[in-house]
Amino acid sequence: MKEKVLITGASGFVGCHLINEALQNNLEVYAAVRKNSKIEHLKSLDIQYVYLDYSSIDALKTELLDKQFNYIIHGAGATRAISEAEYNKINADYAANLAEAALALGNVLKKFVLISSLAAIGPLKALDGIITEETHPNPITAYGRSKLLAEKKLKAIEGLNYTILRPTAVYGPRDTGIFIFFKQVSKHLEPYIGNIRQNLSFIYVTDLAKAAVKALHAGDMKTYNLSDGNFYDRHELGTLTKTILNVKTFKFHLWVKFVRLIAGISEKVSSFRNSAPIINLEKLDELMAVNWACSVERAKHDLGFKPQYPLTQGLQETLQWYKDNNWI
Repeated sequence: MKEKVLITGASGFVGCHLINEALQNNLEVYAAVRKNSKIEHLKSLDIQYVYLDYSSIDALKTELLDKQFNYIIHGAGATRAISEAEYNKINADYAANLAEAALALGNVLKKFVLISSLAAIGPLKALDGIITEETHPNPITAYGRSKLLAEKKLKAIEGLNYTILRPTAVYGPRDTGIFIFFKQVSKHLEPYIGNIRQNLSFIYVTDLAKAAVKALHAGDMKTYNLSDGNFYDRHELGTLTKTILNVKTFKFHLWVKFVRLIAGISEKVSSFRNSAPIINLEKLDELMAVNWACSVERAKHDLGFKPQYPLTQGLQETLQWYKDNNWI
């Protein structure tokens, strides 16, 4: 009899890859989606759907006890929100509610995996360092602070067998974040903010999904940073993208003060409209952070994590998917 895994945020970019990896590992998959979620891309998969009320621990308990899940991978969350309070509610409070409810499963539940973010630690201010699991957290965005809060809430739940994963910038098919940059490069434009040196890190979504499924069988309750094991200068993503797409670009560096002005205006306009801004001053600070290089040695040792996709290979698959699906 197959073991059951609940995957939250299942209709999203990372979620659909988590589903595919779980299916490949012979797990019975339950996909938690919203009733208004777009799930056309999941229709061909052998999965079942659940609809969760994250605001109610009692309602969550009822659903979890009915299905008797052996594993939970909590990937649901908000990457854009109108306030820090909204980030905290969705990313921290809802995660804690699901974890509290999961205790009702007792020994049936073998592992609760939280997909956090390297943003929960925050970047380093110097190029010569590397982020480890022992690095003192100093998140620089409301998103990162909400993810760190989620981790703290999870660790405070007595009796919960958890693993926390902190992926760096995730890219791959269906991503709409880094895709914005790819789209510009495909149009022969290569924009950068300012002209500073940076160490950036990335992880291909398939490698993240494999790590999440491996984490279902991890031992002690620990936190793991995840990347492809490398770091890259700020122009390498653009250089590789140009090569793969076989295009020439106009490379330019935007004046930082100008971008800050635009970000500030975006914040003001979004606040009037009660909507989440595409870019704000915190996000700008994150984009311009000096060092996002992180060690993945703990994940390699404990989880058997072996990233298969350095940036070149991951970009080739990603950009081909965008072309095949007429995104670029």
